[in-house]
Amino acid sequence: MDFTPLHETKIHGIVAFPYSVYHGRIPEWLSSFPLHWHDDFELIFCVQGQMQATLWGRVYTLRAGDLVLVLPHGVHSMGQSGSEKGEYYNIMFHPSLFKGTGEDPCYEKYVLPFLIGERTMEGFYPADSDFNREVSPCVQSLLACRRESYSTHELMIKSGLYLILHHMNQYSTTANAEDRCQQLSYNRLKNALFHVRKSYDHEITVKEAAGQCGFSESHFMKLFKEFTGMSFNAYLVDYRLELAAKQLVETDLKVIDIMENCGFHNQSYFTRAFRKKYGRTPVAYRAAGQSAGACPEEGKA
Repeated sequence: MDFTPLHETKIHGIVAFPYSVYHGRIPEWLSSFPLHWHDDFELIFCVQGQMQATLWGRVYTLRAGDLVLVLPHGVHSMGQSGSEKGEYYNIMFHPSLFKGTGEDPCYEKYVLPFLIGERTMEGFYPADSDFNREVSPCVQSLLACRRESYSTHELMIKSGLYLILHHMNQYSTTANAEDRCQQLSYNRLKNALFHVRKSYDHEITVKEAAGQCGFSESHFMKLFKEFTGMSFNAYLVDYRLELAAKQLVETDLKVIDIMENCGFHNQSYFTRAFRKKYGRTPVAYRAAGQSAGACPEEGKA
């Protein structure tokens, strides 16, 4: 059964205006959104409560007013912070929004360096940080008009995004050789994530995953921990549990069949691991999920 694409290729917004805002609540509408990447810029903005986001293996706890900036191809995830609840918005905008027809000197000077790894930025900006204070008025304006983005507010949306891009360039730094080398290594590790997605229901060894990336086992384990914030085996179990949780809510399959589908072959271990991650048994999780439902039009997709 398919799961969330690692390389997300869907168009956010419409082809002519690839921009969108998603509203989410953790854990009511979405318990977590697993590791993935896409070609868009993304702002994750926490408006209430507390939540967790990871970016290139670094874990951040967001509280009201905090934001995470994800550059194109940045590997990231979102989830619950302990037992806390959080409300957030994702603002997604594709680089093509800034590109004119033909040669575009501004695009080449201010956008392209982010896409080819020449310019970089920190990922996490607390509410009291300088960058956050600069872009917050733009963010609030985009959120206020999110439902009219494609009808009557296109100019306001684009002006806000250009202003955010201006501040990004002001606060960005030149990526050094070490940063770019590390980025290349991390990009090779995406092969291991693809392999997990294709073969999660079979046994996958560290040696096998390392071979997918062309690394020795020891180097692979070190880099993978830096990349995702967890060991490969822990990531594999977590991915399988995410998939099991999704199937519990969205299908009528028996729990034991879901367990087997997701690569678990010991029911007691599956139940213990599931309870540790979600705070309840698979049966209780299914009952709670089906009774609560989800908001049909919100949440990052």
